[in-house]
Amino acid sequence: MAKLYFYYASMNAGKSTNLLQADFNYRERGMRTMLFTAAVDDRFAPGVIASRIGLSAPATAFDAGTDIEALVLAEHNRESLSCVLVDEAQFLSGTQVDQLARLADAHGLPVLAYGLRTDFRGDLFEGSARLLALADALHEIKSVCTCGRKASMNLRVDDEGRPVAHGRQLEIGGNDRYVALCRRHFTEALAG
Repeated sequence: MAKLYFYYASMNAGKSTNLLQADFNYRERGMRTMLFTAAVDDRFAPGVIASRIGLSAPATAFDAGTDIEALVLAEHNRESLSCVLVDEAQFLSGTQVDQLARLADAHGLPVLAYGLRTDFRGDLFEGSARLLALADALHEIKSVCTCGRKASMNLRVDDEGRPVAHGRQLEIGGNDRYVALCRRHFTEALAG
C-alpha cells in the first residue's frame, strides 16, 4: 500500500538534498518519478529543486491553483510513475495535500513531501498543518542550533541580522533571511 510521507525540518536541514537523493534512488533503479516545487520559490531558477550542496533537478512548479492530482494522473497514464516528490510542501494548499493523499490511497503512488513545519513566528503553514494531519508517516530531519541543540524553529532576520517578529508569512530567502535555532534561542531572540 502506497503512503503519504511528510519530511519536515527547520531551514538548512537538508530537505531538498534528501528529496534529490530519494529521486536519484528511484531513477537509478529505472523507475520514473515526478517532482514538484513551489512556483513562489525561484531563488535558483523557476521550476528547479536545488540544494545548498550543489545538487539540482527540474521540477513542475505549483501554485495555489495547480491541480497536482490531475497533472500526476495525466503523466502516470502516459507512462507509469513510481513516486511523486514535493519540495517546499509548506506552500501546498489543504486541497492539494488532499490530492496527494488520494494519489497514495486511490492510485497506489507513494508521495514524499518535504517542507518546513512552521514559519518565522512559530505558526504552522497551511500545507504543513494538513500534512501533519493526513500523512501516513512523519519524519523530522534534524538540524543544529548554534548551541548544539536540535534546531526546530526558523528565525527571520532583517538586512542587519536583527530578528523580525512581524510581517507576512511568505518571504522567500535562505541563509541571508533565516536562521535555524532551537526553541529556547528562538524565543530569546524574539524577546529582544
